[in-house]
Parts: sequence; C-alpha cells; structure tokens
Amino acid sequence: MDVAMISNQLLVPANSQQQCFLRRTETERVDKIEKNKNKEIKHDPRLSDVLKLLGDSLQVREMEDGASDVRKWEDLDIDILAKIFLSFDVIELTSGIAQVCSTWRLACCDPLLWRTLDLSMLKSNFIKIPLEPYVYVDGRSDKALTQVLKVALNLSRGSIVTLIFHFNLYVSDDQLTYTAERCQQLKRLVMPAWNRIKKTGICKAISKWKDLESLTMPSIANPPYLMEEIAKNCKKFSELKIMGPCDIFFASTLATYLPNLKVLSLRCSMLFKDALIIILDSLQQLEVLNISHCLLIEVPQPPARRKVLKALDDSILEKASRLREFLTCMDDSCIMCQRTRYDEGLMRWYKYEEGLWKVDEDRRDKDSDDVGGSQASFGISSVKSMKRFRHEGVQRVAFWPY
Repeated sequence: MDVAMISNQLLVPANSQQQCFLRRTETERVDKIEKNKNKEIKHDPRLSDVLKLLGDSLQVREMEDGASDVRKWEDLDIDILAKIFLSFDVIELTSGIAQVCSTWRLACCDPLLWRTLDLSMLKSNFIKIPLEPYVYVDGRSDKALTQVLKVALNLSRGSIVTLIFHFNLYVSDDQLTYTAERCQQLKRLVMPAWNRIKKTGICKAISKWKDLESLTMPSIANPPYLMEEIAKNCKKFSELKIMGPCDIFFASTLATYLPNLKVLSLRCSMLFKDALIIILDSLQQLEVLNISHCLLIEVPQPPARRKVLKALDDSILEKASRLREFLTCMDDSCIMCQRTRYDEGLMRWYKYEEGLWKVDEDRRDKDSDDVGGSQASFGISSVKSMKRFRHEGVQRVAFWPY
C-alpha cells in the first residue's frame, strides 16, 4: 500500500497523549537516523513519509474531537496501522506504541509483526575479564535487553518463528529461558555468544523448541550434550551453521546425534580434513554443505607437522559429488579467505563490517521465493571464484537464517 492511500486514512489523533507521542516519535526518529546514517540497518522510507504527513496534519488541522470530518485514531482500521508498524524495528515497536490506545495495542499484536524477532541491532555493553564467564556486562545493558524481551514477547503472543540474537549480545540463562517459554513455535534460531549461558540453560530452552528446524551457533567446547538435546526434542531439525572450528570430535558428534542433517554451513572456520571426510561419509541425508573460506587443515602422522591445504583433492570432490550443493572457496585473492587465514580459523567478526557475521552463501527460505540480501552489500568478493559441485538447484546469497 502506498503512502498516499495510507495518508487518506490518517487523520488527527483523538487526544493530546497521541499527539505528543507522534511528535516525540518523529523527533526521535530524525535524531536516530542522523546518528546511524552510516550504519547498515535500513528503514522503510515510507515510514518517514507517513510520519511527516502525520506531523503536517497535526500542525494544520487542530480540530475538535466532535467535528464531523475528523476520524478518531481508535477508529482507524487495524490493518492500516499494522502495515505502518511493519516498518518499525523491535526497539521502536517496544518503545510505547502499544500504550497509546487499545486500537494501537491490537495492531501491535498482529502476528505479521512478530514472525521474526530480530535483535541483531542490540549489542551488550561489556568488558572482558580473566575469569568465567570472561565478560562483565553492564547492568543497564542487561536491564534494557530484559525490558525489550518482556514487551516484545508479550506483544507477540507466541507467534515468533525466527529469533536472531547479535553475536556479541551476552544473554543470560534467565533471559534465554524466559524467551524460550514464550516463543515455543520457534523454527529458526541464531544464538549469541555462549559466555553467560550454562548447560542447564540451553538444554531447558531447547526442550521448549519442539519445532526448531534451523540453528546458527558459535563453536562449543563440549558439543555432545547440546546435539543430544536437539536430537531428543527437535524432530524436524535439519539445518545447522557453526561459527567456529570443526574438528574430528565435533564431526563425530554430528554423525552420532544428527545423522539426518540436510544443510550444514562451516564457512569461515578452521576445518580439519579428517572431520570433512567424516561429515561426507556419515551424513547420508546431507544435501547442502558450505565450506567457503574455510582454513582446511590436514594432520599427517607424527612427526610430520600439520599443514594448510590450498585445494581439495579428488577423493573429497568424489565424496561431495552426491550433494545437491557443495560450496567452497579457497582462493588467495578472496577477501574472506584472507581474513580467515589472518584470524587463524577463528573469525574476529568485530573487526569487520557490521552484519557480516550473518551472511551465508546459501540459505533457502522456505517461506518466500525472494530471500533478500546481496553479497555485494556486505563487501564479499568470493562468488566469482567459488567452485560449485552440484546436480541441480541455484545458489542464492542471503542472510542466515532469513
């Protein structure tokens, strides 16, 4: 719906509280855009146009509530409000919009607004410390996250199917379990850093997510308990992305607990050749494997030293030939391959473009033919050099897990 159509239905608010809210919202949005004009996050331009029209309307149409040609905000079509609110991010949706009037609250509870709870714009204010959990998170930062979660989960009414945490958002056990209990229809999850999440916390959360299909997570020192919990509770689970080293222990764990995995991404990680062989031999249901920009390590028999492989040998390519998609890039001229080598297989995402950690060379969105996103927008130059071995299908670049 275009701005003109929306503006025809947006008249003067019914009371001073709504007028003040709209003026304050417009002022805050202008300030926010100025502060974040160089950031990657983009807002729907229609939202600014609509709010400008609202502001003009407030200035030139100071009419009494009883006037016959004035339409009260509580009488405005909820579908129109919901379309406007779709342009707001989670911070704006939880900043008090639902408290303006009952109609606005109903619109804020529209399930379309909450299919995805994207918290990737939120990062903890923290410092590193030498003892567990190795980070100290500022109390105000924690309190702000808790408030956002409470309001968002209350408004969503259990309709969230995709949940995205920022890589550097240090969520606590209590925050994670609180979230899990209130979005039990979750299908896709992007986990934050593990530092403040204990074994009991993640296991309790996983037990609530019976419909979980896709998980993006940082590397984990002791993977069996987590994979076992997923295998026990998430019968539809089929997609996994690991942001960290993949060794023989991890590959064997996948083979033991998740043998029916269909999509696996290990991009930008340290990957041991023997682990790759285990994955290709053991995960017989695997359809898509992404090892783009990985630091591929071969560990020969002692006393020979381990070495970095510059190319995949024929035995690996033969094993991978059964896959529908096999994505790999080991090009010296590739920026992402260079970064993985410089970081020794453990990517320091904070050094690079904001949002780069969310990108993946292959992500098939089951809910939409248009998965959105582009490789160019994140400065990755590896597509042309990427070797593809597959029988069918088309590679598409998108955010993971959008």
